[in-house]
Amino acid sequence: MDLRIFTEPQQGATYDDLLAVAKAAEQLGYDAFFRSDHYLAMNVEGLPGPTDAWITLAGLARDTSTIRLGTLVTAATFRYPGPLAISVAQVDAMSGGRVELGIGAGWFEEEHRAYGIPFPPTGERFDRFEESLAVITGLWETPVGQKFNYDGVYFPISDSPALTKPVQSPRPPIVIGGLGKRRTPALAARYADEFNQPFQSLEGTAAAFDRVREACRAVDRDPDSLVYSNTFVLCCGRNEDEIKQRASRIGREVDELRFNGLAGTPAELVDKIGRYSEVGTQRIYLQTLDLADLAHLELVAAEVLPQLG
Repeated sequence: MDLRIFTEPQQGATYDDLLAVAKAAEQLGYDAFFRSDHYLAMNVEGLPGPTDAWITLAGLARDTSTIRLGTLVTAATFRYPGPLAISVAQVDAMSGGRVELGIGAGWFEEEHRAYGIPFPPTGERFDRFEESLAVITGLWETPVGQKFNYDGVYFPISDSPALTKPVQSPRPPIVIGGLGKRRTPALAARYADEFNQPFQSLEGTAAAFDRVREACRAVDRDPDSLVYSNTFVLCCGRNEDEIKQRASRIGREVDELRFNGLAGTPAELVDKIGRYSEVGTQRIYLQTLDLADLAHLELVAAEVLPQLG
């Protein structure tokens, strides 16, 4: 079971805040450092303001050395797929091949309005998302010296040299997730290396994984060729007082976090992770909301991570 650190910088974080967490995660043995790709804070002021996901990851690519880096998830509405493929390939090179692209259709309408980004209806967003996946993977996987063409409705490509190539071959891993029951599993089966369920119950996770496995079989893909993962809010403490203090600092209730998140003592976390493992979870993203609390990461690394095998 891999444990990855997942941050939400739009809630209030500088690059130095993120660098401190990424370096701590690297030193403590976590598998990866991921960040959200949002431009608007949710229910807080979010000072000093948003940071761009791929600019952040470019910096971290040079300021870290071993930990994997990625987004959970970049909104396809934010960037044209051609330039995004170039950006991700460049960050992959800057990191020595440690980048992963989590990408989705986009969902937060308010942030689109706040920064002048078009926000089409749901069906069109998924159509654009599907074309973005085709373009990004097509550009990366086209052999050097050949041209890439794509007859898209939204993103037609003509005689592209399909450069720059990422370091990872044939491409960086792609993470697709979400709660959709039809198009999301189908897109994961066609394009993803990992399928993620955010903040999902045990039963919901099992059902979603089954839908993706079925979608894989429908396109003659081995369902076991994907990694299956979950995301949970992290709130761990050695005792009830410590758990309550950490929950209070992120504005949440302990009972709610125990039910919906990954909260409690290290033993409770190990038990819940074990139950998710039984339905197929292979990787967990720990949504870390108090970025100043590096002792939180140290506790989980010392008392949870060694028990996961």
